[in-house]
Amino acid sequence: MCLLLGATGVGKTLLLKRLQKLCQRDGADLGEPPVTLPTVGTNLTDLTLRKRRVTVRELGGCMGPIWPSYFVDCTSVIFMVDSANITQISSSCIQLLSVLSAEPLQAASVLVLFNKRDLPCTMSLEEMKSLFRMDDIIISAPQSITTLELSARSGEGLQEVLNWLDSSHPC
Repeated sequence: MCLLLGATGVGKTLLLKRLQKLCQRDGADLGEPPVTLPTVGTNLTDLTLRKRRVTVRELGGCMGPIWPSYFVDCTSVIFMVDSANITQISSSCIQLLSVLSAEPLQAASVLVLFNKRDLPCTMSLEEMKSLFRMDDIIISAPQSITTLELSARSGEGLQEVLNWLDSSHPC
């Protein structure tokens, strides 16, 4: 089980829909982004990758206080951040630190995704990593942490997410 976490409005649902389409079409044109609504509750999505099948459970951003009840039996976490929303950065960083310190997730692989790179007001990956102090987090956290930037809307970076999912889940 892979958990997809992040604040409301960061693009988790769109990411899942785009990944699902990319898996089904084997890299064909993604077309226009589908319409999405904020998730209330959870979404379960099965992705068929090259090496295996992975179930991704998206938890709505408004469910942050109860995320820990879903941490058991989780082998990986994708944590999304809206890199165009400067007002959400500090709370997202606190949420990430909370996720990384959770006992059931100590052995999980973690992917921190900085989304919305297609917007003109987006901070660069280096700026985001600096604000989050990602170098310090990576050194001190017990998890294996990867950082990527993407645009779930345009599809840029989606293949790298699938590659990470394919390599982060042992058979």
